[in-house]
Amino acid sequence: MQRREFNHAAWAALCGLLVCGGAARAQSVATLSSADALAGIREALAGGAKTAVLQLGQPGGFLNNPKVRIGLPGFLEDAATLIKATGQGKRLDVLVQAMNEAAEKAVPLTADLLDKAIRGMGVDDARRLLTGGDTSVTDFFGEKTRAPLTAQLLPIVKVTTDQVQLTDKYQAVAGRMAKLGLVKPEEADLPSYVAGRALSGLYQVIGDEERKIRQNPAQAGSAILKKVFGAL
Repeated sequence: MQRREFNHAAWAALCGLLVCGGAARAQSVATLSSADALAGIREALAGGAKTAVLQLGQPGGFLNNPKVRIGLPGFLEDAATLIKATGQGKRLDVLVQAMNEAAEKAVPLTADLLDKAIRGMGVDDARRLLTGGDTSVTDFFGEKTRAPLTAQLLPIVKVTTDQVQLTDKYQAVAGRMAKLGLVKPEEADLPSYVAGRALSGLYQVIGDEERKIRQNPAQAGSAILKKVFGAL
């Protein structure tokens, strides 16, 4: 009997602790001003963007990083074994290197546009993004900036990939296969494929930085980040 009463009391205490803890977190977030919430989101994005541009824009930034390395488009990857068996493997290697070098050359060009987009963020979505998932801020930012960044990256990517002899053949074959529905639309044009993968890598690094801040705001490095993300 005493044991049952103790268990009931223990469960009650535990439930009370969980409820109180949740309420405390909600209250803590609620006490943040809209200005602080927005400032925290902007600073988190700015820091993540700076890290991503510096990390990916250096030699080997894509090629030597398994997380963001740009591989051959799907249909070409599937045929790689057969192509290499014909002695053309080195040409594929040159293409992969060119794609990754194109991405690392293009990424630094995004810095100004990223900065402008960050400064242009308003308060409307600040609280919702703050209390979202581990990369909710980055995901929202990606949706808003992917189209203009793609347009900005395409010219430099095209210049680099056009220098590879295999590119023209790729474009011709992929174009025919796309009309037959055998190639995904995003893989039919090599510069578009590389630009898309480059931006995915960029957002992944920014997202990794956001996740780090959320998991350990005490080590975030600035007062506003500690205040805003610490409230979570």
